[in-house]
Amino acid sequence: MSVRFYNCRILTMQDNSIIEGELWTDNDRISYIGPSVDTSDKKFDREIDCKGNLLMPGLKNAHTHSAMTFSRSLADEYCLNDWLHKAIFPREAKLTPEAVYWFSKLAYAEYLAGGVTSCFDMYFFKEENAKAAVETGFRHVFCGAANDYGGFEDLERYYNELNSYDPLISFIYGFHAEYTTCEDNLKLMSELAHKYEAPVFTHISETSAEVEGCKERYGVTPAVLFEKLGIFDFGGGGFHCVWFTDEDRDIFKKRGLWSVFNACSNLKLASGITPVYKFIEKDMNIAIGTDGAGSNNALSMFREMYLDTVLSNVETNNAAAVDPFKILKAGTSGGALCMGLKDSDVLAEGKKADIVMIDMNKPSMQPENNIARNIVYSADNSVVKMTMIDGKILYEDGKYTTIDLDEVYKESNKFMKELSDI
Repeated sequence: MSVRFYNCRILTMQDNSIIEGELWTDNDRISYIGPSVDTSDKKFDREIDCKGNLLMPGLKNAHTHSAMTFSRSLADEYCLNDWLHKAIFPREAKLTPEAVYWFSKLAYAEYLAGGVTSCFDMYFFKEENAKAAVETGFRHVFCGAANDYGGFEDLERYYNELNSYDPLISFIYGFHAEYTTCEDNLKLMSELAHKYEAPVFTHISETSAEVEGCKERYGVTPAVLFEKLGIFDFGGGGFHCVWFTDEDRDIFKKRGLWSVFNACSNLKLASGITPVYKFIEKDMNIAIGTDGAGSNNALSMFREMYLDTVLSNVETNNAAAVDPFKILKAGTSGGALCMGLKDSDVLAEGKKADIVMIDMNKPSMQPENNIARNIVYSADNSVVKMTMIDGKILYEDGKYTTIDLDEVYKESNKFMKELSDI
């Protein structure tokens, strides 16, 4: 399918300049970006008058647990440890592959309405999850979720099978966290990373208790432990990074590892505030995610970008502590590179057609003093007019092309009833 977008403004994210003109797609790729030209000799399957609206790369949710939509507003009174052991783990033990399929589709609907074109997802029943993603047309990057309760026996199989499953699907090695993974399994993770020369991701330094527990067990922080075990020898990174020390940041900087921030979840679970400005000062690789719906409770990247900016202002008593464009870059290009999606990081000819249209006629986007800052500081999901993935429009003007919302709501609530008696 070929689409011509004209009368548009384009924020490519290669820099903060905005181009006025046209963008064309041909199947899954961008074929042209530039000024308006004579198209009388060209044929498009669809031509869209953008009426001055903005095209930009899709937002990339670089850490989430998509199927955990089942836990939205379920146990809001708990901090992380009690939340996991009293509310989440018991219900996850009752989840079925079919339930994960429908709860994932519910997440995809929220992602698309919020301009998210790919997610970095750590969960289980990956076959059903992949099926839901491909049916939806959503770009889904799986992260391994192995821990002492299981998963290590399947990691290598998932790595080989899911990376050849479908162009929309990929898999990156990962494990849940240091505190759920014994030393023998951590060494196994390192062996797999070295065998395939592959990056590894994990939850890391999410709470102060996690860091202190690691110090009691090994005498060092999680980042130092993983460095000693060689887990990050071929790249990767961590989710949350709230309680990083200067030494932890030095390790991540030296290795070129990715730090993925999850401000809403950390605030809601009282885990702490990540000093984002310290990572930016070191020019580290950063990306942004929502975490799961049970600890957020939304899957909105707009909220995350806003908080990652303003919380640094509070931490430093400096209203200019963080450049909002760097946060927008983390939420788009940074997330793509973190997930290994090198063809989805910016809008450029030859890149993947993973595109969002921002409605500039929404009150929150006016006046146009600084469009990029409007996106970070004042936008929400309501400004998303269209979401395209792989050259296909999946969401436009509030309507989905691949998701039956009524069916998703019906099935999700049906499976939720089976989980509510715990």
